[in-house]
Amino acid sequence: MLTTSEVSIKSLGEGLQVKASARDFDILFDEPTDMGGTNAGMNPIEGLLCALGGCQAIALKIFAHSQGVALEDIEMKIEGDIDPEGFMGNPDIPNGLQDVRISVHLKCADAEAAQALADLAEERCPVGNCLTNLVPVTRTELTIS
Repeated sequence: MLTTSEVSIKSLGEGLQVKASARDFDILFDEPTDMGGTNAGMNPIEGLLCALGGCQAIALKIFAHSQGVALEDIEMKIEGDIDPEGFMGNPDIPNGLQDVRISVHLKCADAEAAQALADLAEERCPVGNCLTNLVPVTRTELTIS
């Protein structure tokens, strides 16, 4: 059964700050001061990397529970490379992430089961799937007032 996730984005009027809202939760996005922001929140690329890590960590917990694996702790470090010149219009540079690296540390007595969980989480993570496969993005409306 297909479900739809919905978020709303609202400019806050201070520098580059925007508020992203989903269900009953908000995230403040901004840019560092050297990019014209007020440094009041993470930038959207950092948010995307957080979403990727959060998705994989939640998947690890779900699969560990469903398979009866005692997974004691999860820690990740995720790095993504982006060149702002691409965003600013340089046609020779991609305008998004060029590489993403994930370092995963699992605390688990069963190394073989932990490896299988990590592989499964990487394979089934919906956010990771969106990053590795082309997902259509369509603007359905533009209102100007």
